[in-house]
Amino acid sequence: MADKLFQVQVICPERVFFTGEADMLELKTTEGDIGILAGHIPLTAVIAPGVMRIMNGGEVKEAALHEGFVEILGDRVIVLAEACEWPEEIDVNRANEAKIRAERRLKGAEGEIDEVRAELALRKSLVRIDLGQKYGK
Repeated sequence: MADKLFQVQVICPERVFFTGEADMLELKTTEGDIGILAGHIPLTAVIAPGVMRIMNGGEVKEAALHEGFVEILGDRVIVLAEACEWPEEIDVNRANEAKIRAERRLKGAEGEIDEVRAELALRKSLVRIDLGQKYGK
């Protein structure tokens, strides 16, 4: 683990999701997974749906992170997210229903369908299901 800590702030439209220190932050961007340590080069990236891991001294907090932007500034990281959920906030049944709807849209495209939007909805539901089930929801 890293010796240095950096500030992490995760902001969603409805709330400040997390503010605190971390020695490592992992999340998924549109370019792939990224691990951030203190002193990381300045970078701005687009977030893809996935699990965000906030690590501090052996403690790992995981959350479902959906779309947004991450700005890395060496001593701090700011995540602007469409939505972010702790595992205990995830309704797995609702996520399963969203998965079924997205799969139905992708298989039997009735009329005009926004395929990219349906695939994104499917990815979000899968992230929620995986994280919710991992923590016994």
